[in-house]
Amino acid sequence: MPLTPYDEKTFVAFTDISGFKEMMRSGDRAAQAINLFYNAGYTALGQEQNVNGLFVSDCAILYSLTGSLDARLDSLLRVLKSINRALLQDRVMLTSSIAWGHFSYHDRIDFPGIDKQPIFGNGYLAAFLDNEVGSPRIQPGQCRIVKKGLGSIDNVSQFSMLEESAKHYQYFWNLNSPEEINNFKARYRDSYNLKYAGMLSALSSNG
Repeated sequence: MPLTPYDEKTFVAFTDISGFKEMMRSGDRAAQAINLFYNAGYTALGQEQNVNGLFVSDCAILYSLTGSLDARLDSLLRVLKSINRALLQDRVMLTSSIAWGHFSYHDRIDFPGIDKQPIFGNGYLAAFLDNEVGSPRIQPGQCRIVKKGLGSIDNVSQFSMLEESAKHYQYFWNLNSPEEINNFKARYRDSYNLKYAGMLSALSSNG
């Protein structure tokens, strides 16, 4: 179903498949991951009428349509939680950045071989840049909200599953209660350190 034109302030998310370039080297894995990504997105958006999405290759742009600031963020978090959890079952991870700001989407007249769907707005740009070059660098599986330009979100129903830092709120979509956050963070740090320990071991070996 074609998307209707949209032009206002809202929450925008940019999400993409972690390690997709590496998957492309193994052939079928990249195609499988995209298929899983699109299917998960189709299911999640079908269950959440207040969010639209555009999927292109290994990334997607998602945006909330109407309602209060809290309602818009809640609906977007529900969609991202659903997509992330579905993909995790097949060992596919995403990185997801959310920003508040202006978002503009319009259809244009199409010609054979050309499909014009311009996307503009500082909300989209902020989400894209945070995902691609943000600091600190976003890690596989992480979903975070850019604080710049954002007001209070204390009334968001999933606020207890958010952790605030200097520039972001991190959303722990994979957990069921806030009491699990500290333990998960410790396990995630350990897995990250083990990755580099493996690299050091390989570099230090004499073959």
